[in-house]
Amino acid sequence: MKRAHEVKAAGHWDAASAIDSVTLDAHERHRRRVVLSGEGGTRFLLDLPQATALRDGDGVVLDDGGIVRIVGRAEALIEIAAANAHELARLAWHIGNRHIDVQIVGDRLRIRRDHVIEDMLRGLGARLTPLEAPFDPEHGAYDHHGHSHDHHGHDHD
Repeated sequence: MKRAHEVKAAGHWDAASAIDSVTLDAHERHRRRVVLSGEGGTRFLLDLPQATALRDGDGVVLDDGGIVRIVGRAEALIEIAAANAHELARLAWHIGNRHIDVQIVGDRLRIRRDHVIEDMLRGLGARLTPLEAPFDPEHGAYDHHGHSHDHHGHDHD
């Protein structure tokens, strides 16, 4: 079985040269070691030195030099907009206080769909737009090796 031992960041390799692609959601893209099968049938062992958050558009380098493109699977997300930067920062604080994964896209935020959080954000004045898109959340300041700490259900009210 082929082995992938290196990651080339999106934009730092020729994506047209990919020999195959593998589509994964955000949780599935946070890996160190796993057997994967590409859409074109390439089967390989992802064998990285530490757990790494792979991003949509990254390439994993196989031991024979071939590169398999990582594709972010579309997920049910909510895009969050606010009246101004101050209000967006306030919304971001409330999201972070609940340890929710968040992606920053320009002057908007994205999180996974969650009706309780959506109701809270609406109550705080957020404008919400549901969408399906790949999710590439930020990684925490203490996440030196792509490792995240999941605190679902933990609240700091």
